[in-house]
Amino acid sequence: MVQARLRFKNFEEYLLVNPEDLPEGPHVYVDGELVAVSPESRVNLLIARYLSKCLEASGVPFELIYCHAFEIEVPVFSQIREQTRYPDLVVIRPEHLELTENRATITVDMPAPQLVAEVVSGGDENRRRDYQAKRKQYEARGIPEYWLIDPEKQQIIVLSLAGDNYAESGVFQGGDRESCAMQLVRNGVNRHF
Repeated sequence: MVQARLRFKNFEEYLLVNPEDLPEGPHVYVDGELVAVSPESRVNLLIARYLSKCLEASGVPFELIYCHAFEIEVPVFSQIREQTRYPDLVVIRPEHLELTENRATITVDMPAPQLVAEVVSGGDENRRRDYQAKRKQYEARGIPEYWLIDPEKQQIIVLSLAGDNYAESGVFQGGDRESCAMQLVRNGVNRHF
């Protein structure tokens, strides 16, 4: 991560900035400043796009599915400083369409999105972030379902909110990623969308 130069007194001040006045490229808000995040790999982008198309083909409305586009304010924990995340894929709720008309940011005072999916990048730090830090933040944010797509392990883990905690509700694995993704989407669509 490379730090950007924009600083803010607090998150509310950051939200007042017109999105067109923010730096280009993906950034997360961390302790009063914007931090640039590395671009996604082409493979991760393709996986998120493919999953988006599968969800759409399964009946999830097109206008509710976004890849690398929605910023989500998340709870802050002592070891985790990030206050926003940009998931690889998010399925928003219909009420978000009006709430996010001027800015694609879901704040903690808005309903949680229906689904967040992350494509796990290589490296120990990235794996810890996706499997532990993001899981804890999305769980505390009350996001009903978190999908971890792990290209290295060739598996997709589905975590569903059971009370206040995520429980593993499915693991889809195998070399046939298209079949795996379609099973996942059918399972998710039948339960939630």
